[in-house]
Amino acid sequence: MRLNRLTLIRPNMGDYRSRDALTPLALAILAAWTPERVAVTFFDDRVEIIPPDDRPDMVALSVETFTAKRAYEIARQYRSRGVTVVMGGYHPSLLPEEALEHADAVVIGDAEGVWQELIDDFETGRLRRTYTGGNAVSLRDYRIDRTIFEGKRYLPLELIQFGRGCKHHCDFCSIESFYKHTIRYREIESVVDELKTFDKKRMVFFVDDNLFNAKKVLDTLLEAITPLKIRWACQISIDVAQDEALLDRMAASGCRLVIVGFESLVDANLDQMGKGWNKRSGQYREVIDTFHRRGIAVYGTFVFGYDFDTVEVIRQSLQFAMETRLEIANFNPLTPTPGTPLYARLEHEGRLIHKTWWLEQGYRYGDPIFVPKRMSPDAFAAECYAARKDFYAWSSIVRRVVAGHLKFSPYLFAMIMAANVVSQMEIKRKQNRVLGAP
Repeated sequence: MRLNRLTLIRPNMGDYRSRDALTPLALAILAAWTPERVAVTFFDDRVEIIPPDDRPDMVALSVETFTAKRAYEIARQYRSRGVTVVMGGYHPSLLPEEALEHADAVVIGDAEGVWQELIDDFETGRLRRTYTGGNAVSLRDYRIDRTIFEGKRYLPLELIQFGRGCKHHCDFCSIESFYKHTIRYREIESVVDELKTFDKKRMVFFVDDNLFNAKKVLDTLLEAITPLKIRWACQISIDVAQDEALLDRMAASGCRLVIVGFESLVDANLDQMGKGWNKRSGQYREVIDTFHRRGIAVYGTFVFGYDFDTVEVIRQSLQFAMETRLEIANFNPLTPTPGTPLYARLEHEGRLIHKTWWLEQGYRYGDPIFVPKRMSPDAFAAECYAARKDFYAWSSIVRRVVAGHLKFSPYLFAMIMAANVVSQMEIKRKQNRVLGAP
């Protein structure tokens, strides 16, 4: 059967629309690797309704753990119409057998290097159940087709990828399990050429899991993008703050916001999660000041639920984020995703409330997934939600953003205010939503 029509889908957690969606680069990359003769349609379940009568030859879904239940529902609908279903992404890569209960084929790892083979097999009637993707394949032939995003409502950020993988090995993170210790980079010239096509009025966001995997590589990138006079943001590990000269070069190249994983104020928790190096990167207050002095806003992330956490630790972390006037922050309840050392440990200790929590009929976003050591599950979940709500209360936004520590910049102020307002709305909309259901 010849592949004439292909539908790409990015599922949401449930059948509702979001206001904080970013362009899903993975599907734009898949579109670029699809032969030009194939008519490609893309639906983003987060921002639009998937037509119930869509009937392509094949549908491919990019699936995360929180979107797995919804993805399986979408897959069932397509299969009922006789459409071949392919799944990829973090969740199917780490749990291929589960995904294969709902799909005809699963791509494990990155699709580059096997996507054309999968299409060939589909057309010759030899589609295999699994395809091992190109996690070791060079990114020199990086391709992306952003035309699939046209006409869709996303946050006004330009997303770009420079590298994949992370040098650190955190207990709770699925990156390590997915990329198998590999770190790969695109050619600098390719990144620069792509940046030149972006809307200069928009902030550029490097989606790399960690932009500071190697100092020499980051230096090379900064040297190349400085002449472009862009404003950019990134995810970056806290150890970058040990190099003042490097921070100066980041600021000079247009860096305006960094996402930093502080994770915990408790040293024993950092040791348990495999982030003891966070302690050696300087006092958190000093790190935040170091960024602020250079006009760089800080989006701090915290994770709660490790064995030395208490209700009081969560409240102290919220207070710390308020006092240091973090521009944006996230207070994440620890989420054991399959394939991570964290999940394996909690399963071994018998502390998972539901082993396949992402499929449980009654599970709602924000519900406790495991039993913490020093809190009840309900108190744990309630405190995490309270921290999010309190941080994004109007009084907090005024103190942190309007009267914050950053030198005033109309552009940055508007962006940070918008991020806070959107976060405030989405936190309330997502809490207690049943996965997969409206």
